[in-house]
Amino acid sequence: MDNFDNSNFSSNANFDQPIPLGEDLDKPIPFDDDDTSDASVSHSPLSLGGSGTAQVPKIEVPKPAVKKVEEKVVSTNRITGVRTFFTKLHPGALDFLDEQITKWLKENPGVMIKRTNTVTGMIQAKKTEPNIIITVWY
Repeated sequence: MDNFDNSNFSSNANFDQPIPLGEDLDKPIPFDDDDTSDASVSHSPLSLGGSGTAQVPKIEVPKPAVKKVEEKVVSTNRITGVRTFFTKLHPGALDFLDEQITKWLKENPGVMIKRTNTVTGMIQAKKTEPNIIITVWY
């Protein structure tokens, strides 16, 4: 979109014609470092009143400490396995599910249960029916 100068706006202006410029467009744009300005800037180094040579203080970098090789300790809280149990939602099936979980725990005495999750959802078999799904992380 064109940007129009509102200061030269007149009601009978022809907007199809370009705005005339009073400058020569082939003339190069002058840089700001011409000596024509009133303010002068010194480009010489700044003197802060010290000796002629600056001394940079030496910084001692501490040597990194040698770390002892430590034996890796395996956390006993890590989850190492998962087992999922599921059954239909009626009393006989829930009793059977309890027996399954109890039997599995008796057969695996070294299992430490870390987390469990219980959810209901649709399981597809001959028919799609709601089931209870118990996930045991150990």
